[in-house]
Amino acid sequence: MLAWDWPVFPLLVLFWLENVVVGLQTVLSMLLAGPADIALWVAKLFMVPFFCLHYGMFTAIHGKLVFGIFGGKGYDFLDRGFLPVHAAQQAIGKYGLWLPLAALAGSHLFSFLWDYLLRGGYRRAVLTELMQQPYSRVLVLHVTILFGGWAVMLLGSPLWAMVLLVAVKIWVDLKAHLKLHAKK
Repeated sequence: MLAWDWPVFPLLVLFWLENVVVGLQTVLSMLLAGPADIALWVAKLFMVPFFCLHYGMFTAIHGKLVFGIFGGKGYDFLDRGFLPVHAAQQAIGKYGLWLPLAALAGSHLFSFLWDYLLRGGYRRAVLTELMQQPYSRVLVLHVTILFGGWAVMLLGSPLWAMVLLVAVKIWVDLKAHLKLHAKK
């Protein structure tokens, strides 16, 4: 980003869009978990809609804040409804985010197909754990928006928001990595 002078805003949009992809993947994972367990299907009737509403609200609000705080005045007129769909389409087109978004979505799709479906992860999946997994990403964006937005207002540069995003993301990923390998 620094070497090639990439703007901060499209990278924040891309991270937010990846949260949307992760949310969709989580819904699929929850729906396909333990297909032979009838009791689990009853739990899914409550947990899947709850996740869609709860995670969806966080994601929609974060999207509105990313476009509102970091997108500038060019995104104000696009911000009419609860979901920032038009603003996202505008940013994807303007910054050429189709390819990186497709790469991110493809990576998550490959992982879903390979690890979850082909290697049988869906048989061992715990519904509550599946539901909790994407919230670390929500935390990363939440901290970035709150403190990064504050830094932008104080320091006048969106660079500090990206520095914060990278630092918090590395911290959350490292913590998750260490937790995963501690189980093994």
